[in-house]
Amino acid sequence: MTTLGERRAYRRAVLEALYAAVELNRPEVSGAALRDRLPMPDEDLSAACAYLADAGLIAVDWTSHSTPATVSLTHDGICFMEEEEAEEREEEERH
Repeated sequence: MTTLGERRAYRRAVLEALYAAVELNRPEVSGAALRDRLPMPDEDLSAACAYLADAGLIAVDWTSHSTPATVSLTHDGICFMEEEEAEEREEEERH
């Protein structure tokens, strides 16, 4: 069973991978590329994507096996990640 901390870390890793792709002008990432990049079990990747899609932060096209075929950040997801980045920079500047 995946712990709460692991689930949060998986969701964060998905968002960071997608945000990095956006920064490289790649608005969409294949599920296979995401699986290759992120060291997590397929069922946890699917669960993280489902959670983030329900929150409106990502858009997912699902395969017939309920795994992500393609994944992209939504406008809200990009805004969320930009806010996170700004907060991290502010925190670093304070220290």
